[in-house]
Amino acid sequence: MYHPSIPTVDVGAVPADAFLLDVREPDEWAAGHARGAVHVPIGEVTARVGELTEQAGDARVFVVCRVGGRSAQVTGFLAAQGVDAVNVDGGMLAWAAAGRPLVAGDSGAGEPYVL
Repeated sequence: MYHPSIPTVDVGAVPADAFLLDVREPDEWAAGHARGAVHVPIGEVTARVGELTEQAGDARVFVVCRVGGRSAQVTGFLAAQGVDAVNVDGGMLAWAAAGRPLVAGDSGAGEPYVL
């Protein structure tokens, strides 16, 4: 989902060691997520922005949701806070379609990804 005023990158441009912020709901996260991603549901982002900026440091924050709408909103918010944030175009649907690694549950055990 393209938003002309929001910095956006293709899923293939996300480095393997990127600071990836997943803003989906807990059930979506549990169904499948990128290994090493940081999970903060969209409704908690404003309250946890300090924690996020501290954790990210100077790193670029790649923001992802299911298809790119919620992550675009969060990217805009973070950018307004001075964070170097970019929206991952197509979200986790594009991530899975591109064959990027995914894990399910909280264990990180590499279970199959279910959308």
